[in-house]
Amino acid sequence: MTYDCLIIGGGIAGLQAAIQLGRYSAHKVAVIDSGHGRSSLCRQYHNLLGWPEGVSGPELRKRGRDQAKAVGIEFIDDEIKKADKHEGEFMLEGRDGTAYRSRTLLLATGLLDRYPHIPGLEDTLGQSVYVCPDCDGYEIQDRKTIMFGSGEAGAEMSLLLSERTQELTYINHEKQPVDHSTLRHLEQAGVSYVEQPVREILCQEEGMITEAILEDGTRLAAERGFIAFGGNHVRSELAEQLGVKLHHNRHVEADPRSKMTNVQNVWVAGDLGVHAEQVTVAMGDGATAAIWIHKVLRKMDRS
Repeated sequence: MTYDCLIIGGGIAGLQAAIQLGRYSAHKVAVIDSGHGRSSLCRQYHNLLGWPEGVSGPELRKRGRDQAKAVGIEFIDDEIKKADKHEGEFMLEGRDGTAYRSRTLLLATGLLDRYPHIPGLEDTLGQSVYVCPDCDGYEIQDRKTIMFGSGEAGAEMSLLLSERTQELTYINHEKQPVDHSTLRHLEQAGVSYVEQPVREILCQEEGMITEAILEDGTRLAAERGFIAFGGNHVRSELAEQLGVKLHHNRHVEADPRSKMTNVQNVWVAGDLGVHAEQVTVAMGDGATAAIWIHKVLRKMDRS
């Protein structure tokens, strides 16, 4: 079977694109999803229109998948390992060798935040410990906050967040080097600095952080937290295989209007692209890419 469009990635961007394409009722579209991504880990998004009390990533994904299925979108649980373009069509291969073929391709594979295994951390992600200062800086306003991070990445995020609270502690969990000038800026901003691993993060039932226990047994109280370990994994391997142009940070470059990449009939949406990494932006990307995919498919059908 040759699909009109294959969407690689069933996160927020991919789901929004699927819904948009499905509502045209004119194309054979499937979403191929590995089932694991940034949104699958987030216990709560707080800055979405219509969700003042927040909504979890898994809940948003479930609702998006149900909505897309209702307009005829097929979902395939697989992970694409290889991608190639041959005679104007895209040839994909899944983890077990399953082959897929499509006339157009939307890459919405996103990224994964790097963070070490700290007992209790994942229970708090998105609920009281955050990754994006633009999305959730508001949540730490005037609250006792711990920045869990590594080296310069954590230090720079701490400086940014110091505008939000005067009770901020940066724990350099991996004890990576921090420039002397950066340490001086942290001190001037009133940020406490600790350089030792975190043994455990304690939280209440709903994922609300209460304490961090350090390697030496020291306990630090907290109301909120952030992570910034650097080295996030941008899932741009398929894009690279197809010859798509990558930014210096391995995010995918695309036309700002259509979201098409430099490779004809390959689009990008969501955190894989070069832009602010927010759910609301991902939704807009997905819808925009889908509109332009529809336009191109109509031209193909007429030719």
